[in-house]
Amino acid sequence: MPKGFLWGSASAAYQIEGAYNEGGKGMSNWDEFVKIPGKTYKETTGEIAVDHYHRFKEDVALMAEMGLKTYRFSISWPRVFPNGRGEVNPEGIQFYEELIDECIKYGIEPMVTLYHWDLPQALQEEYGGWESPKIIDDYVHYATYLFKRFKGKVNYWITINEQNIFTNFGWMTAMHPPGKFNQEKLFYQVNHHVFLAHAKAVVAFKEIIPDGKIGASFAYSPSYGLDCRPMNAMAKLDFDNLKNYWWLDVYAYGRYPKTAYRYLEKKGVAPTVTAEDAALLKEAASLVDFMGVNYYQTTVVEYNPMDGVTPFAEMNTSGKKGTGQVTGEPGVYKNPSNPYLETTDWDWTIDPAGLRYACKEITSRYDLPIVISENGLGAFDEKTTDNAIHDDYRIAYLNAHVYELMRAVEEGSDVWAYCTWSFTDLLSWLNGYQKRYGFVYVDRDEEGGSLDRYKKDSYYWYQEVIRTNGASIEE
Repeated sequence: MPKGFLWGSASAAYQIEGAYNEGGKGMSNWDEFVKIPGKTYKETTGEIAVDHYHRFKEDVALMAEMGLKTYRFSISWPRVFPNGRGEVNPEGIQFYEELIDECIKYGIEPMVTLYHWDLPQALQEEYGGWESPKIIDDYVHYATYLFKRFKGKVNYWITINEQNIFTNFGWMTAMHPPGKFNQEKLFYQVNHHVFLAHAKAVVAFKEIIPDGKIGASFAYSPSYGLDCRPMNAMAKLDFDNLKNYWWLDVYAYGRYPKTAYRYLEKKGVAPTVTAEDAALLKEAASLVDFMGVNYYQTTVVEYNPMDGVTPFAEMNTSGKKGTGQVTGEPGVYKNPSNPYLETTDWDWTIDPAGLRYACKEITSRYDLPIVISENGLGAFDEKTTDNAIHDDYRIAYLNAHVYELMRAVEEGSDVWAYCTWSFTDLLSWLNGYQKRYGFVYVDRDEEGGSLDRYKKDSYYWYQEVIRTNGASIEE
């Protein structure tokens, strides 16, 4: 990779920190949501998670030993502002200050995500959280406090993580908080509020840290048309506008795709966009520094008849391969499985070339630098009696993806960073602790455990990748 490339790894506060009610932290929407029976695998919660709050120095030391160049982590809004706004929690901000200082001590570039899904429950109860435009100023107040606090220490910032996922699961499928089902008009209006919060924060950021780098992270699944039949080619075009460019175009251009907006207008669910909104989105788009990409899989698209599949289907959260179901938009598209690709135990397609495809598409369409803010393999890992974890399947997965990423760079994509998901094992939101992603095995399951850390084979593999700046990657 080019000199100065940021080899990294990533995490999210709710999934690793624990200490959910310690150090003055307020409750988050996730702290409440997981109390609902049946929402998570074996009723797992993030109350303890993998206890990063108390063990962060141990974890950062492991990162330093690996040679990590950047660590992407999120700040928990309710840990900093327990009520969403008002008084800052001194213990909460001190925790992040110490974490950032620990990274800097070892030469690890801190990359901060402002919002990775854990909304202060106080704001959810007060005005419905993201459903109200009131949240825009509360988010910007939170963001600007952090910009000012960590100016000079944090150079890379991500405003929002996977806006397309948390809004879809929160207002369409009821799988994430606030757990609402098929609220399509509200879903698009919520997204509009998130876009405005992102935009207003970007504008404020450039006033506070003019030389800093900021962008959003999008869960990007590039699409392949099923075949060359025009109806399937059209379905792919519509899918891209509704499921990818709806977000990417706003981040990069400051506007919604016209044909998608017209389609939603006809359905009566398009968001209300004022002239002031449009100007703000456009201003922020001119200021973003990079496109953050969370890449896991690609999607196949074919035409979906009016009486075809809906957006609502069973999602595989158990790890029993083949239990995920096909979804789609009636009369527009559906997403069948790809017969040419293997899948994980959670039915996610494994497509290393898709990462290269994503980079080339973003480069051609937006001409923005790229930060790969997440890429990784969730799998069932086993610890042997001598405390070894032989995850050759993860090494193969990551090697293949990094190889394709290097090809994308050779072909003209400007990629600044590659952050694996994740550094340690963690709570996988709906999937519990059995779905492991990390280079470091954490001794815990759905019932608990010692929380001791053990290096997997992939830890040493990535250590060599970083040491050689990618020269150790195999074709």
